[in-house]
Amino acid sequence: MTTPVKTAGAARRLVRRAPQQRTADRGRAAPAGHAARHGRLTPWLFLAVALISEGVFTVFPFLNTIVLAFTDATRLEGGAFVGLDNFSRMIHDDRFWTALQNSALYMVIVVPCMVFLPLLLAMLVHTKLPGAGFFRTAYYVPVVSSTVAVGIMWSWMLDSQGLVNQTLKVLGVITEPVPFLTERWLLMGSAMFVTIWTGLGWYMVIYLAALTNVSKDLYDAAAMDGAGWWRRFVSVTVPGVRNTMVLIAALSSVAAFRVFTEIYVLSGNTAGPGGSAMTIIMLIQRVGTGLDAEVGYASALSLVVFVITIGLMIAVLRMQTRENEK
Repeated sequence: MTTPVKTAGAARRLVRRAPQQRTADRGRAAPAGHAARHGRLTPWLFLAVALISEGVFTVFPFLNTIVLAFTDATRLEGGAFVGLDNFSRMIHDDRFWTALQNSALYMVIVVPCMVFLPLLLAMLVHTKLPGAGFFRTAYYVPVVSSTVAVGIMWSWMLDSQGLVNQTLKVLGVITEPVPFLTERWLLMGSAMFVTIWTGLGWYMVIYLAALTNVSKDLYDAAAMDGAGWWRRFVSVTVPGVRNTMVLIAALSSVAAFRVFTEIYVLSGNTAGPGGSAMTIIMLIQRVGTGLDAEVGYASALSLVVFVITIGLMIAVLRMQTRENEK
């Protein structure tokens, strides 16, 4: 039988040991809390290099461009604040309106081709036809090729003494070389062709991924109802890849409006006679580079391009939202 004296002694020992026990518990909890904080910081350590690079090479230049757009900065001078003078100058600059017209025309013609032609190619290579794998590879080769190299190749082919003109002469179609690279509209058309030819393979791959999600049962049901190829395309394929079409329209719109390399290479940096085929990005490059660069004005032009690009993206996304609601 336990005596009251022993019970009281045990209680006193527990009381004396309680503060030590709490201290030990806190000591064990501290490493756990430290590990939790360390675990929360670990992902940011992995992202640190990317975030710093993004801030230095993207965020800071963007903010700096906004500031410079309201100054008369040049290549050698920081410039002073001039308010909206650069934008006022832009309104009265014929080069700006010519470049804006060319970029808009480029987008209007190229985007529908980029939306529908890759879809037709994707449907062609999606079928179980002999040699489909070869055509998939062949269509994708321009995508992995350098845009500059592609532009140089086509500039050689479209030159007055190039393969295209020589072939047309041999066939008796023409007697004089066609000025593909020296006439404004022919130069624009040649650049559009190169852009479409280069981008077909990339968008075709995107459509191929979308076509795999279209149920074959829908095609079988449409065929049983007597629907022909065109009816199946309109009623089954197009609705099945509508979201992908909107995505490609958005991507190709921005890319077409910001076209630079094709016209730059094909024209040899002249942008056609008198700069008549100049695009908005070429104008920014011409104004903002060189010893007499007008950095402030070029920044204002860049800001306008940014606003137009955002507007295009918003318009396309609204179209997609309306289609989804329907």
